[in-house]
Amino acid sequence: MTSRSLAALLFVAAACSTANDDSPVAPSTTVSNNAARIDTIGLPDLIVDQKSTENKWRVKNENLPANFCSVQEGGVTPGNRRLLRFTVTTPNIGDADVYVGSPLDHYNANDGLYELSGCHDHFHFQHYATYSLIGVTDGQVWRSAKQGFCMLDTDPYSSVYRDSPRNYSNCGTLSRDGFQGISKGWSDTYVWKLGGQYFVLDGGDGQRVVPAGWYYIQVEVNPAYAATGKKACPRTTDPATGLCHQFTESNYANNTMRVKIYIPASGPAGPYKNEADPTAADEIEHAGQ
Repeated sequence: MTSRSLAALLFVAAACSTANDDSPVAPSTTVSNNAARIDTIGLPDLIVDQKSTENKWRVKNENLPANFCSVQEGGVTPGNRRLLRFTVTTPNIGDADVYVGSPLDHYNANDGLYELSGCHDHFHFQHYATYSLIGVTDGQVWRSAKQGFCMLDTDPYSSVYRDSPRNYSNCGTLSRDGFQGISKGWSDTYVWKLGGQYFVLDGGDGQRVVPAGWYYIQVEVNPAYAATGKKACPRTTDPATGLCHQFTESNYANNTMRVKIYIPASGPAGPYKNEADPTAADEIEHAGQ
């Protein structure tokens, strides 16, 4: 998925549809950049929908082929792995769109917002969201396999906007421009089947083995980060914390969500534990990337 910048106001990204990171709705093959439909009066406000993750996660063994982008980018040893998969939905509840525009423009400008994924052959927006698995009792942290995001309108979040058009539906590549963002009242969903939407529990990614116990799945959208040295934030600054963000929002305090789950020592777990394993068709190329 792709994006373009709007007067340095906002920068965002979303689900990169491809081998390992994709949105559940196939993006259109044309760029929907109708300026009359883009709302930049006001500010967006991204949140993470707790119920979406709470109701859609699973622990199960799964065979990961070596050609999956999430295996290559996440440093995962291919083969039979024990995984925790989960869904993430990031709605825009603000009064304006998250609008970025063309990633190709940002990439050519070398402004640090986009990188070109060699595996996916499209642009990834940098620092759209972070996924962490955190031990409830000891606070130990594990990273997920997901590396790239591309922001799109995948599903309406508010019934008020249910019939509104999808403004953002194309990631973009070096040869085809794209259009990225999230319309107000819409959300960008990364379903549990998609590439990288998992934590490796058996140490197959070089991290510690995750023992049985209680954990938090933590997701932070538009995550905060500290400025480098004495330099100012390159994009925008949260006046309440002094920390940097990739794009401006009306509220940064609601960007983090946690779901508490129990991971057993063996066997499947979670509300989606009996769902069929993702296949190559789920992991590999999604239309319009």
